[in-house]
Amino acid sequence: LLECKEKYPDKLFVHRVDGPMRLYNSMSDERDHLVYNLNQRCANATVFQSQWSHAANSRMGMKITGPFCVIGNAPDPSIFNRDYEKNNSDKLRLIASSWSDNIRKGFRYYKYLDDNLDFSKYQLSFAGRSPLKFKNIVMLGALNTQQVAENLKNHDAYLTASENDPCSNSLIEAMTCGLPPIALESGGHPELVGDSGLLFKNAEDLLDKLEIMRYNISEYRSNIEVKSILEISNDYISFFERIYTRSKI
Repeated sequence: LLECKEKYPDKLFVHRVDGPMRLYNSMSDERDHLVYNLNQRCANATVFQSQWSHAANSRMGMKITGPFCVIGNAPDPSIFNRDYEKNNSDKLRLIASSWSDNIRKGFRYYKYLDDNLDFSKYQLSFAGRSPLKFKNIVMLGALNTQQVAENLKNHDAYLTASENDPCSNSLIEAMTCGLPPIALESGGHPELVGDSGLLFKNAEDLLDKLEIMRYNISEYRSNIEVKSILEISNDYISFFERIYTRSKI
């Protein structure tokens, strides 16, 4: 990248930043320092995936000297969509998912629910890989993208307890499929959830929020708002045009 910057000094480099990675891995993770160093040396502008990511990276030592903006993510609309009919169920069918088996992806909360949730009222499924064993949660295993979408559409609401997640693609995919979320109040979750779902602070609060969702799911479902992939693309184009125009002044 540095060689490319040196070879094309007149070209504009826009850096899309995730993380901070130290907050959901460990404080010994060196990748954030690499990101910050390259941003200083190469980036003419920076894109963050959430307001939280911008603020957290700044607190962790990132020096942002050039223009920046926040642009979220969007899934493939041919896979993740509302073009289906929902089957009715007496239970509130919850689904959680994570490809990573990092314990901070919410597994302590899922274990709590496995031990304490009233499974006569709820069904809880998990798609992905887990470091923990469960006795009541339905394990769907590691799925490909199409299978994830199919399983989302067979459930009523989405649960995520991941910590310090800057802009959860899994959460966006679920909301795009019409699933109102119950999400841990952490990372970029509040920005994505808005009025379309509920945030919880701890395990006991999670049980309360699940009950609220069970009785008000239609209202939350009608409040879901997610940007389309076309809108996200246009946000990038607009930012690139602004940076380009600024560079010519």
